[in-house]
Amino acid sequence: MFDRIRRYAGRFRGAEGTEVPERRASRERRAHNLFEAAAVYVAARAVDDQERMEEAAGWVSPEALSFGVSELACRAVVALARERDESPATVARDLLGLPVA
Repeated sequence: MFDRIRRYAGRFRGAEGTEVPERRASRERRAHNLFEAAAVYVAARAVDDQERMEEAAGWVSPEALSFGVSELACRAVVALARERDESPATVARDLLGLPVA
C-alpha cells in the first residue's frame, strides 16, 4: 500500500526534475521489455501474487503490458491447440469454460 503511495507521489517529483533515487537505480540496472513484463505479470496473477503483479506492471506502460498479455494469450492458445490437435477457437472456449460453438 505504501509503495503505491510512494510511486504516486514520485510521479510529481519526477515531473519537477528530481527523481526518486530507488526508481533511478532500478532503471539503471536494466530495462524490461514488454514480453518479459507480460510473462511475469501473468505468472504472478496465476498464483495471486499482487506485489509481483504491481512490480511487473510498473516496468512498461499499461498499453504495452496489455499488448504483451494479449500476445502471450494468443501464443498459449496456439501452443495448446497444437498439443491437443484441436482448433485455437475450441481451446480458447474450453479455457474460458464456454460451451463448444
